[in-house]
Amino acid sequence: MNMTIIWLLALVILLIVEFLTLNLTTIWFAGGALVAIIATELGASLMVQVIVFLAVSFLVLFLLRPSVTRYYNSKREKTNVSALIGKEAKVTETVNNKENTGVAIINGQEWTARSKNDEEIIEVNTWAVVKEITGVKLILEKKNNKEGK
Repeated sequence: MNMTIIWLLALVILLIVEFLTLNLTTIWFAGGALVAIIATELGASLMVQVIVFLAVSFLVLFLLRPSVTRYYNSKREKTNVSALIGKEAKVTETVNNKENTGVAIINGQEWTARSKNDEEIIEVNTWAVVKEITGVKLILEKKNNKEGK
């Protein structure tokens, strides 16, 4: 089988995988396959084709991916639980890590809540900031004021 066709099939498969996952990973290997096609057409041996494929793929993966990912992710809107980090939640049951208690409401949904600091107790009707989410628990830090945002 002609090596150009094999590299072309690899290119198409890699592009399909990238299109389906949108992880910005296989796109760089597709670029390597494209350069390998060019090397094949220029008469390079199989060993040179494979080396060119790997070299170009890893070079663009490590040099371009970080900046492209930053740009790509800056245009994305946060969804699901990652969008809750930094938002305010109202405590509806006292948050006390030592007693394993705590419930807060954010965006109309009730969540189990824990304090970021084990020593901190967050009272009912207090507004707290979501610092992180661990499993299905909001990790909160108390705000300074009691009843308002």
